[in-house]
Amino acid sequence: MNSQKPLDLLSKSLDQRVLIKLKGGRELRGKLRGFDQHMNLVLENAEEVVYGDEENIKNLGTIIVRGDNVIIISPPRIKV
Repeated sequence: MNSQKPLDLLSKSLDQRVLIKLKGGRELRGKLRGFDQHMNLVLENAEEVVYGDEENIKNLGTIIVRGDNVIIISPPRIKV
């Protein structure tokens, strides 16, 4: 059985593209450059994805996401 901790999984996701779902229904994608114990995240080449009749993408550049707003972090597939 695999007993990985969430921060271990985030460590393995560094420099990989991740999908972040935030409170309020916002979704971000970008390369995970860093994080801390509060799950504050640094994303590089971040994009906000807005769904409607068609998918709209807003480029945000490098951003810091406050951990309190994060609902889900979807890492890339990682070999364990």
